Amino acid sequence: MHKNKVLLKTQHESQPNDIALSALECAAIVKERVLYEEPHAVIIEALHIIQKHRGWVSDHLIKSVADILEIPASDVEEVATFYSQIYRMPVGRHIIRYCDSLVCYILDYQIIQKTLEACLKIQPGQTTKDKRFTLLPTCCLGNCDKGPTLMINDRTYGHVKSQDITQLLEEYP
Repeated sequence: MHKNKVLLKTQHESQPNDIALSALECAAIVKERVLYEEPHAVIIEALHIIQKHRGWVSDHLIKSVADILEIPASDVEEVATFYSQIYRMPVGRHIIRYCDSLVCYILDYQIIQKTLEACLKIQPGQTTKDKRFTLLPTCCLGNCDKGPTLMINDRTYGHVKSQDITQLLEEYP
C-alpha cells in the first residue's frame, strides 16, 4: 500500500522536475526492488535510474527513493553522496573530469585545468551558461600511465596537452 501511494502521487500531481518521480522512474525502481531481498541493494540502481532520466538527483528524489524502498532517507543520502558519479545538482550535457591525482600533478595537470577553465570560462564544480559542460576535478581516473588524463562523459583521453583541449571540446556539441 505504501508503494502504491508513492506511485499514485507521482502519476497524478504536476510538480517541478526535481520534486516527484515520474511513473516510469517509479516503475523501474519497483522492478529493480523485486530482484533483491535487501532494499539497500537497490539504492545505487535507483539513483542511476533517476540520473539517467534527469541528469541529477535532487534532495526530494532522495526521499522518494527512500519511500519506495521503505528505508530511511539518510541511507539513500549516504550512497548518493559517497559516489562522485551521482550528481546532486544540475550538470551540463557533458561532464568533463580531469585527474588531479599525484601522478597527474607531477605531469602538470594544472596546465590542462587552467586551459579548460579559460576555454569554458568556468571554475571547477561549475557549469557553462549554455549548460553544455560541467567541469569536475577527480582524484583518479585510473589511467596513470597516460597522464595527464581527462574524461568527457564516458570517454577517457590520455597524454592530454593544452593544445588538444579546443578540438576535444568541439567534439561535444
